Amino acid sequence: MKKLKEIIVVEGKDDTVAIKRAVNADTIETNGSALNESVIDQVKLAQQMRGVIIFTDPDFPGQKIRNTITEQVPGCKHAFLSKQEALPKSGRGIGVEHASPEAIRNALKEAQTMDEDAGEEISKEELMDAGLIGGAGARERREQLGLLLKIGFTNGKQLYKRLKMFQITSNDFYQALKKMDQEEEHA
Repeated sequence: MKKLKEIIVVEGKDDTVAIKRAVNADTIETNGSALNESVIDQVKLAQQMRGVIIFTDPDFPGQKIRNTITEQVPGCKHAFLSKQEALPKSGRGIGVEHASPEAIRNALKEAQTMDEDAGEEISKEELMDAGLIGGAGARERREQLGLLLKIGFTNGKQLYKRLKMFQITSNDFYQALKKMDQEEEHA
């Protein structure tokens, strides 16, 4: 199996084991949300030399780690799992370590780069009109949209920012909404 060019940033040893079951890749472990300067320096070097894919758990601590690295190491790619893909077969918790090799490979294949300076394609008003901010069911709709667009789950405030940073086009946004509406009709 060919080795992945980028180095994958994960939270811990169990995540590394899961990654290595799915792909041939090197990892940097953050050891949870205790991100220290040494780890940030490793990620900076990895980004310069080979590129980095940030692949943290789909929960609050994972998002916090992702945000911290993104602020300090620009240009990293981002891979996301849905909460469903990151649930354990039995027991508690949520994380990359619980995902199937296929889910991990798909997330890595769909990894995207954020652009902090991207212009607005989708307005906050459009997000409200689409039932993604405020109102009943908004959280579930954001979760579904994050899955379809491969940008992960966010709260209402972060959705606008993430759509801009991943340069999601109006066309892609409205195609995803159309698909969501069709799925809701059939449910």
